[in-house]
Amino acid sequence: MKRRIAITGGIGSGKSYVCRKLERQGIRIYDCDDAAKRLMRESPALRQSLIGLIGTDAYLPDGSLNKAAIASFLLASDDNARALNAIVHPAVAEDFMQSDKRWMECAILYESGFNRLVDTVVAVVAPDSLRVKRIMERDGIDAGKAQEWIAKQMPTSELIQRADFVIHNGEQDNLEEQLERLATNMQLA
Repeated sequence: MKRRIAITGGIGSGKSYVCRKLERQGIRIYDCDDAAKRLMRESPALRQSLIGLIGTDAYLPDGSLNKAAIASFLLASDDNARALNAIVHPAVAEDFMQSDKRWMECAILYESGFNRLVDTVVAVVAPDSLRVKRIMERDGIDAGKAQEWIAKQMPTSELIQRADFVIHNGEQDNLEEQLERLATNMQLA
């Protein structure tokens, strides 16, 4: 059986950037965020569960996700977030396991329990100052809000400790060399 590999990292670490570079090398990567959105749109069972949890506001009249209503529900309480995750995470996990992809990108790998679906964890890390800069540029927010988002996630030190392989994605790091080492290690496994 082929090894399954997860790529994770905090917001602004550059995990999506790393995944795009790996995809250019021919590695097909399952994107958990994209899959969750797709499944919430397309799965009749998931749609029913979300309507049962959030109400008919979960979807717009054209059938698309009502992102504002879902975000509002999520932010209202930790219990709401847990209830939504209890519906969405199992569907995403099953979809990944049924896919033909061995690699996954998952921002909340440990929080979702998806680390149990893989054999190897790759953590993408970057200095917090660079992460703040990236988040500010990408999302048009101020430094305080970016730092708040970072603080809500697993600390980088814990990600590094739990990972099997670490990619340092700072401005002075040789990303290409690290990706080559990663690809070689994963091919040998």
